[in-house]
Amino acid sequence: MTLPRTFGIAIIGAMLSIALSAVAMAASITVGGKDFTEQFLVAEMTKQLLESKGYTVEKKDNMGTNIVRAALEGGEVDLYWEYTGTSLVTFNKVTEQLSPEQTYARVKELDGAKGLVWLAPSNANNTYALAIRKNNPKTDGMTTLSDLAKAYNDGKEVLMGTTAEFPKREDGLIGLQKAYGFKAGRANVRPMEIGLVYPALANGDIDVATVGATDGRIAAMDLVLLKDDRGFFPNYALAPVVRKETLDAHPDLKETLESLSTKLDDATMQRLNGQVDVEKKSVEEVARNYLKQAGLI
Repeated sequence: MTLPRTFGIAIIGAMLSIALSAVAMAASITVGGKDFTEQFLVAEMTKQLLESKGYTVEKKDNMGTNIVRAALEGGEVDLYWEYTGTSLVTFNKVTEQLSPEQTYARVKELDGAKGLVWLAPSNANNTYALAIRKNNPKTDGMTTLSDLAKAYNDGKEVLMGTTAEFPKREDGLIGLQKAYGFKAGRANVRPMEIGLVYPALANGDIDVATVGATDGRIAAMDLVLLKDDRGFFPNYALAPVVRKETLDAHPDLKETLESLSTKLDDATMQRLNGQVDVEKKSVEEVARNYLKQAGLI
């Protein structure tokens, strides 16, 4: 009786081991991310949050917008956080002006047809903005993007520092010039890495800079954001986007990811971004502290 029983226990143990291994393999998730602070943060928060739920997570961030989107569509990553305006204009070529609610509904529909699921968006709207520093004779008195357009049309040499992507995007400089009726001119545009834009503005190397509205350095540097008085820039609500096949295999991802997305807003992201960019804390530390404070881990 002892031998068969031992043998049976061994068989059951082996079967459980195989089953647990299969579950572990099935619970492996690859999280993508772009190449700037806010994206480093949400990718790291997602990694830590999912790991707390038992997932094995590989993080692939520091990618350009088009690269991470292609990685999502191609199955190299299972999810990443995208901005509604980016999907609307860059990936789906929709240029009509829509409300925030319409923008989300449209990208949810269009990307859904491609096998990508938009989960509940955050209240963080990292829309493009153009910032100027105070006490600069070239930009003093400017309060709107129409003022900036007039300066270019009057032939003034206002140097614009941008990210590498901004001059090439329809929701960036290309569309902005059409909407406001101006040409900055190649000599006045300085594409650079996002980390160099703020020092360049502070040092007077440029006069106006393209920034993200949730960047913590805006308040820290006491910058002035020019009002988008013609409402050109679309809403850029930050939200997790997941491959449908991944969500079908792990339906619990929806509740887990939305527990984070629904807590994020402009003030929160400005604070977290500032902790990294201004206070020089590590992304891992800032992400961990926020998740603990929010009661998510």
